[in-house]
Amino acid sequence: MGSAQGPSIENQENIRKAIELGHYIASSDCILVTGACPGLPDQAAYGAHQAGGHVMGISPAFSEKEHTEQYKSPQDYYDVIIYTGLGLMERDIINIRSSDAIIIAGGGIGSLNEFTVAYDEGKTIGILNGTGGISDHIPEILNICNRELNGNIVFDSDPKALVEKVIAVMKHREFPTIEDERILGQH
Repeated sequence: MGSAQGPSIENQENIRKAIELGHYIASSDCILVTGACPGLPDQAAYGAHQAGGHVMGISPAFSEKEHTEQYKSPQDYYDVIIYTGLGLMERDIINIRSSDAIIIAGGGIGSLNEFTVAYDEGKTIGILNGTGGISDHIPEILNICNRELNGNIVFDSDPKALVEKVIAVMKHREFPTIEDERILGQH
């Protein structure tokens, strides 16, 4: 999840990091799910595609024509695009619910929506630090909203390290120890 437009996508370092993020997601045997939009998500799709990974796009459009003409969105690096016809914000819910974890790079209001849905649904969340947008303000946002910065959220400025952290959190959550189950009240 991340910036489709704005200053974050004009930064060459952010583009490089997004491509690396896609590469490391693919090389970790994970499927990349994006909003099938331009910008940093499309750069991550490119990186995953180049690494031989699988990429799924969740489009806000009703059709391929609407996807490319109205939304001006790409389709080159996707193995499959699901045309939801739901518009931008409603499509975000499908993005989040179709993912075991999310990673945010940069990001504006749409990425903030994806973050809040993922947070409220208890998803594992990775934040690529230093890419601008909301990704540089998550602790502040949580503080303003009187929410905790919990163990489901990990941060790193290095794409590879961030993917490794996200996978580690998912593995820990997927196979909790007996002690974890007592702490979580799951007997």
